[in-house]
Amino acid sequence: MDLKFSHIDILVNDLESACNYYAKTLGAEISKKFIWKRDELHVTYAVVKIGQERFMLVEPFSGNLKNLLDSKGEGTIYRHCYSTPDIEAAFDELISYGVQPEDENGNPLSRESLNSPSGVRIIWLPKRFGEFSIEILEEEGLQKFIKEAFTA
Repeated sequence: MDLKFSHIDILVNDLESACNYYAKTLGAEISKKFIWKRDELHVTYAVVKIGQERFMLVEPFSGNLKNLLDSKGEGTIYRHCYSTPDIEAAFDELISYGVQPEDENGNPLSRESLNSPSGVRIIWLPKRFGEFSIEILEEEGLQKFIKEAFTA
């Protein structure tokens, strides 16, 4: 599978405060704030960029990430994210290995349902080790999203 590391996702209690902290202490660039709401999951998030490196700060309001924040606490790194040039090929390859890709709520995902609320085509691997998850995003859509996230 053709994958490239993209970013990590970190849970925070107060998105604005966390963004301000990294901007002030590390000179990080902070993207626009986004809302992701689908089924029981509701979060706000922002991309934090330091040079070429980036991570996402996620403030959950409901769903599995709110439960994780409440049980594990702020600063929990819960996801590693990768990009691929061909999300459908990645989906097919996972299926050929006997792995059923999921959506953000842990429900089985079909090849026809790879779109996300952010507009980037995306899949998740089933969680195998506690709450840690792997996300795979389509490279072209991810780059477009990142570019737009940092434009006024």
